[in-house]
Amino acid sequence: MQAVKTLGQFIIEKQADFPYAKGELSRLLRDIGIAAKIVNREVNKAGLVDILGDAGTINIQGEGQKKLDVYANEQFISALRSGGECCVVASEEHDECVYIQSEISKNAKYIVAIDPLDGSSNIDVNVAIGTIFSIYRRQSLEGKPLIGDVLQRGRYQVAAGYVIYGSSTMLVYTTGKGVNGFTLDPSIGEFCLSHPDMRIPKEGNIYSINEGNYVHFPQGVKDYIKYCQAEDSNTNRPYTSRYIGSMVADIHRNLIKGGIFLYPVSAAYPQGKLRLVYECNPMAFILEQAGGVATNGTDRILDIVPSHLHQRSAIFLGSENMVHTLVEFLNLTGNQTTAEQATISVP
Repeated sequence: MQAVKTLGQFIIEKQADFPYAKGELSRLLRDIGIAAKIVNREVNKAGLVDILGDAGTINIQGEGQKKLDVYANEQFISALRSGGECCVVASEEHDECVYIQSEISKNAKYIVAIDPLDGSSNIDVNVAIGTIFSIYRRQSLEGKPLIGDVLQRGRYQVAAGYVIYGSSTMLVYTTGKGVNGFTLDPSIGEFCLSHPDMRIPKEGNIYSINEGNYVHFPQGVKDYIKYCQAEDSNTNRPYTSRYIGSMVADIHRNLIKGGIFLYPVSAAYPQGKLRLVYECNPMAFILEQAGGVATNGTDRILDIVPSHLHQRSAIFLGSENMVHTLVEFLNLTGNQTTAEQATISVP
């Protein structure tokens, strides 16, 4: 019988990959894992306590905050503050960065960007939701961290991951040395290695997009959807349409089975809807490390320079061959990835 390997044991084993870190990154990842277990506990009993529904506040995105959103945000920031390895937290739920200034954090070298509860519109209906996180190494050498420490290109991430709270709870992360998944064993309260060296198939047969917004999509995206729906035995089409409305859940499924996730620009979101810092960069890093591709239609996601904390972006990511085919369709229509080129009238 194969011995169980916990997240903590795995992180310690891999610590040699980061000789400059001296254990700080390992401790930071363990802090995130602890907070995830606390949030998971509340997610699992959310229907039994007064934690569902609106908190009565609006976040920087103009979205109503759910009570569980607020709780998750507090738990992750608290864990990062107590751990002493993080100097700045950039959260989707805060207008500005949260600077951690304490005695134990005075020499902290890491910045964490986090979406504490992705897919929160699904909370009340018991559909899978998640947490997305991204870790950068501080670039400035002294004094208060600068906004430039947070607004780094995605390719400079030292780690990224997500937690999916579903039929089982999993933590999936990468430090640039491949992708590994850990499933929470509630009997021992530990994340255990269950999906080592995760790789996304080069080809898939699932496409994930909110087709209710079809009339607002750029022509190249519309053409690709029609391609996915057409019959062709040589390419195993038509493909299967699967869209949960929780980025973590949709991408987790596609990572395991193969597929493409699409969130283009639209008339309502001319720059795209998903956040570059909290959602696009970490997911792009994970998918690339698993052998996938991530683009905004013209540029690699990880090469985009963020201009502000809550910057939005279009994103297409998943199996290599599927993303490349999508880009071919976009190129045929002149890389129509801007809102001006999105059709907004019903055909």
